[in-house]
Amino acid sequence: MPTPTHDAAPHADWRPPTGKPSPASRLMRASWRGLPPRRYEAGREAGAPVPGADGSPLLTDHYFPRATGDFPTLLVRSPYGRGLPWAPQFGMLFAEQGFHVVLQSCRGTGGSGGGFDLWRHEAGDGQATVAWLREQPWFNGVLGTIGPSYLGYVQWALALDPPPELQAMVVQMGLHDPHALFHSGGVPQLENTLVCGVGTTHQHQGAWPLAKATLRLRKRLEQITTARPLRGAYAAALGDEPPWLDGVLAHPDADDPHWQGASTGGAADGLTVPTCLIGGWHDALLGQTLEQYARLRRSGCPASLLIGPWTHTSAFQRGWPEVFAESLAWLRAHLCGDPSGLRQRPVRVHTGGADAWREMDDWPAEAPVTPWYPTADGHLTRQAPTDDGPLASFRYDPADPTPSVGGPLLSPEAGPRDNGALEARDDVLTFTGPPLDAPLDLLGPVSARLDVAADTGHAHVFVRLCEVDARGRSRNICDGLARLGTGQDTPARITVPMSATAHRFPAGHRVRLQVSGGAHPRFARSSGTAEPPADAVEFVPVRLTVHADSALLLPQEAGESGDGHELREGRTAGGTADAVG
Repeated sequence: MPTPTHDAAPHADWRPPTGKPSPASRLMRASWRGLPPRRYEAGREAGAPVPGADGSPLLTDHYFPRATGDFPTLLVRSPYGRGLPWAPQFGMLFAEQGFHVVLQSCRGTGGSGGGFDLWRHEAGDGQATVAWLREQPWFNGVLGTIGPSYLGYVQWALALDPPPELQAMVVQMGLHDPHALFHSGGVPQLENTLVCGVGTTHQHQGAWPLAKATLRLRKRLEQITTARPLRGAYAAALGDEPPWLDGVLAHPDADDPHWQGASTGGAADGLTVPTCLIGGWHDALLGQTLEQYARLRRSGCPASLLIGPWTHTSAFQRGWPEVFAESLAWLRAHLCGDPSGLRQRPVRVHTGGADAWREMDDWPAEAPVTPWYPTADGHLTRQAPTDDGPLASFRYDPADPTPSVGGPLLSPEAGPRDNGALEARDDVLTFTGPPLDAPLDLLGPVSARLDVAADTGHAHVFVRLCEVDARGRSRNICDGLARLGTGQDTPARITVPMSATAHRFPAGHRVRLQVSGGAHPRFARSSGTAEPPADAVEFVPVRLTVHADSALLLPQEAGESGDGHELREGRTAGGTADAVG
């Protein structure tokens, strides 16, 4: 075990109290398969008021192994309450494996004092909690952090000035840049923003208030997302409107002073704390996970990366045995001095289509970028065009916005979906390659380079990579959106990032590029004018025209032999992405 970093060793006469986890926590543990056997019985001390940075009491539960001995501590800070699923998944399971687990409600949530303000207090409150830990008789000076989503954000906030006790981090589906979660290319990621509003407002109140709020949002989603203007329309549907929500939608520019200090991404620059990053190919925060891994690698920080076939939520359902095993191995290696569970290569990713895992030395992969060109007859070809004229056009009508289907959402509708009904619409273009003679492997970031014109000079452009199987079913792999705001009707060249993937197209399947004017309500709809999407009241239909020399840019591997990668066939313990939702 690493040497404690402060003088106060655990008190020799400290004995675990008699408190036990709730029956609900034990029932949830029994529902998972493939978890390692527990090493200890777990106990719990509930509701300790830990002073925050300004003295506000932050209610904190302490889970512990019911045994005497010297155990490291995990800090888990959450705005979503301290009950399900955090109590069993982090409190109980890790205490059973030999960790003290401190599960704390962020200020203004779960009974903690003060007011919750999305990102403004997490660094100070995290440091104050570590100061409290130093005074606890069971704390041995060896500290790790763990958690997903906003529970990842608070880890990066603490790592901005890492305390000397911090010796490992596990950031799962983690957030570090709120602006990038709420906006993409200057367009509000509307549905994810509303889901965040429901979660931070109601989840810490318990399962029933969250369920009611979620159903209310589902029922009123169309009413909210088609309001003119959009801002303010969500108050009635969300019940208690989050105080941060209006500010988030009112400031689409990342350089706006509103976002000053919001991003904690810089914590990875120069960090030396060993950090494990876990993501999913269909997670709304995948881009942030990959961004932080690149920063850690540039810093020379010990880091690992796991990306599975998961959405933001399915990683903690079907994928939990895999996620738990990865997290536990990292924490044992860096907090307990037991590296036996670590893999030899730092990167492990799931390959869709092949339903297989591969291990690599680094990410991104070095697969060469291959352009696939759309043609006027709706095909995709690898032959570059000989002219730059228009290929196809369509009319986008804000009164009947192109709907969103699957993709990286925070809701259960996320992930791969059948795109057949979407692609049958008049406002969706598709360009499809021929049936493949041999498997096509993609590994790395995907993008589209488009020459496109909008007759009003203002539009959104949504692009998506799909796989068409032998029966003609089209399913999404990755996608992206950009805002066109030239104010002129002449063609403009734009590059639309479409996230990243590791995917195999089997022989006989086809590659498809999908182009449309939006994906609503995942993104706020385009008004066809220069008005910001959240404030627009005038809506004008737009005709968009795609021109030749546009291209789908694929990270296409030449072959498996001699590439230094290892592809392991077989079903993943987390289930395939097709099973999500």
